[in-house]
Amino acid sequence: MPSFPPRVFLLSPARLDGKRAHLLFHPVTMFPVARALHSTAGAPIGEIFTFLSGLYFRGKLAYAEAFARPPQGLNSGVFVITPNRGLLAPSVRMTLDDLARLARTNIDPSAMEFRKPLQQDANALAQALGPLGQPVLLGSIATRKYVDVLLSSFPQELLFPPEFVGRGDMSRGGLLLRAVDANLELGYVPVRGATLRGVRPPKLPPRST
Repeated sequence: MPSFPPRVFLLSPARLDGKRAHLLFHPVTMFPVARALHSTAGAPIGEIFTFLSGLYFRGKLAYAEAFARPPQGLNSGVFVITPNRGLLAPSVRMTLDDLARLARTNIDPSAMEFRKPLQQDANALAQALGPLGQPVLLGSIATRKYVDVLLSSFPQELLFPPEFVGRGDMSRGGLLLRAVDANLELGYVPVRGATLRGVRPPKLPPRST
């Protein structure tokens, strides 16, 4: 059987300052994610960010969990980029206070509160991946908010799906969910030197049910 190199996915974060974030911090009704977040046990960050970002993060998470190949010694091949806690597995639980601390830091490569923990975790992940490992960013490369930090931290080539170029967030989420439905992984190209913006592709066909 052919041996495939390890592959991990880095998921761009959800916004913590929008209307949906307000619903988590100040819920009118205690829907399941809010109830868990407001408990002492907290809620998994993957579920929190899925609520905050909707289809886009749901697609990223489902796709990454379907196609990740974590290296030996790592329990997860999926990591969420955070404002000040580096890279976290989607299963890591966050309380309301934890989420409030995340929301205090802007995602800015010049902010050490953001840059330092992300660099540390990316460096450790790069070492665990080994020279043939593949880190794949599921997020926009048009903004350099986290791209530059990751490029400086991974000696391996940082990859991304070129089909993201020209698509909005909803389209990317739909694309990823269709790939999971079809059990068909997308192709990847290096982030370094890639085309940042392109023509918007045709609308995706409806998902089969």
